[in-house]
Amino acid sequence: MDEQQRTRRPGGRSARVGAAVHQAVTDLVGERGYGGFTVSEVAARAGVADTTVYRRWGSLEELLTDVTLTRLNARSPMPDTGDLAGDLHTYAAQVAQEITGPDGLAVLRLTVTLSGSGPEGMRLRDDFLGERARQMQTMLDRARERGERSLDALDVLDHLMAPMYIRVLFGAGPLTPEYLDGLVDRLLR
Repeated sequence: MDEQQRTRRPGGRSARVGAAVHQAVTDLVGERGYGGFTVSEVAARAGVADTTVYRRWGSLEELLTDVTLTRLNARSPMPDTGDLAGDLHTYAAQVAQEITGPDGLAVLRLTVTLSGSGPEGMRLRDDFLGERARQMQTMLDRARERGERSLDALDVLDHLMAPMYIRVLFGAGPLTPEYLDGLVDRLLR
């Protein structure tokens, strides 16, 4: 097997290292919050060298952004139920499950923290929000192509996502199916 084939092998050492580092970050954020750990601690917990982390991610902020974006993409795929109401109800339930799951609060805290970590953090936060907006826009574009009423991605963020995030971040109440349905119904009015 040549070197090029080895580097493309899915599930190889690179994938295991990435998964271990991502889990280490998520665990450390959950235990200590952002800023309560270093790249060295991430590397130690993941069982890799510091240089591995720096070579692959460059900085703690880049690593945190990668963890956040990876979790976002893996956990909240855009549903395609055939109509916008169904898509939004399904998406709201998926996001609620994601952010109330074992790593959900840690990922939300990562995103919030990036906003306050200087220009690089702001850029990375904007990358995260841009990815979320692109995902939502895909769902909204499909609805528009079907001839349904058009919504703006910011409307979905303001009226669906933000209330869920606030409830989870501040422990302001559960994300019950009835609550989620109410958010979607108000958005569609």
